[in-house]
Amino acid sequence: MFPRNITLKIIEALADTPVVMLNGARQTGKSTLAESLISESHIERYVTLDDATVLAAAKHDPVGFISGLGGSTVIDEIQRAPDLFLAIKADVDRNRKPGRYLLTGSANVLLLPRLSESLAGRMEIFTLWPLSQGEFAGTKERFIEILFSENFSPKATTTVDTGKTVLERAIRGGYPEAAARGSESRRRAWFGSYITTILQRDVRDIANIDGLTAMPRLLSMLATRSPSLLNYSELSRTTGLPQSTLKRYMALFETIFLIGHLPAWYSNLGKRLVKTSKLVMNDTGLLATLLAVDAARLENTPLCGAVIENFVITELKKQISWSDIKPAMLHYRTQTGQEVDVVLEDTAGRIVGIEIKSAKSVGGQDFRGLQSLAEASGNSFSKGVVLYGGNDIVSFGNNLFAMPIDSLWNLDYSAWAPETESSTPTP
Repeated sequence: MFPRNITLKIIEALADTPVVMLNGARQTGKSTLAESLISESHIERYVTLDDATVLAAAKHDPVGFISGLGGSTVIDEIQRAPDLFLAIKADVDRNRKPGRYLLTGSANVLLLPRLSESLAGRMEIFTLWPLSQGEFAGTKERFIEILFSENFSPKATTTVDTGKTVLERAIRGGYPEAAARGSESRRRAWFGSYITTILQRDVRDIANIDGLTAMPRLLSMLATRSPSLLNYSELSRTTGLPQSTLKRYMALFETIFLIGHLPAWYSNLGKRLVKTSKLVMNDTGLLATLLAVDAARLENTPLCGAVIENFVITELKKQISWSDIKPAMLHYRTQTGQEVDVVLEDTAGRIVGIEIKSAKSVGGQDFRGLQSLAEASGNSFSKGVVLYGGNDIVSFGNNLFAMPIDSLWNLDYSAWAPETESSTPTP
């Protein structure tokens, strides 16, 4: 079992919140994490709605099902019986004791308003993404904290990494079962079965729609455009799907955690910025399968840069899920073509820009987008970083730095500030 860096956050929530919801795609390890919390006595019992008998009981009499549980309980795959949410609300309103329910689900309840609103003020929601690079190694990455640190220093060096290359890590993806397979062909076989199963099962669980045969083709089409600006008109022409249908299918893909979006960052300074979201696949192992490419075929091709960019975005998204800073994650692009791949904005309004390059070296021209962002954000701009395929951390002046991509998980944190917590979460 891989230690999950979000574990301590969930334990903290169970200590003061009646209901905790753990969202995430299927096969990311939600059930395993929930069962580990039972073994450590943070919660008492476990029921799963993947069991046909349990599911039938929950659907037949939601109120009776909840009243019969007793004690703190994990309810796994709760999206399969959505009427349970109202029954849980009524039960929690009678007894607001913390840690009563840990719910897990393979559908994003934030995108299912009827469900999320029923437990507003009573539930804290977390997302369990596929494994991060630190979780594979049993460590807790703190790259987000370092980016926003006042002690940020270009003199720090990464530790020696004798493991996989960045591209190999990207192709592997983060699903535990797929990553455990010894060859790319076996991983592709797993992802192929996964896509088929999730589109047939989870989509049917949350939506009654026709045209399921069109969804795998659309998903593959989206993979060729990740990560890039989302253009519904072009996608509609290419796929032959009406925009209304296209948007509904893509909303379902997002609900079951296959894709995500990066909204556009913009200021109120009168700048003419493109306000279109950027499309991102939520796992690069899945992305590579949909593109039908392996590491050898990708290397030294234009597509390699897109896969690496998608990989970095997903690693940042994972780290945000356990970060205390929890910045918003956006992108920046002007009408004149200046862009920054990722913009992080914390609750104080501080801005960190991240540009992603797969090249082994960078120059001053690679910082033009970050300089444009610095101008647009003014005093809110904290720093800009170009993550690249080289090995050295280099200052380019004016709070601009070039850093190796593997700094995301392989950084010597002690060069900035002493550790304030254990690197590996201990329930």
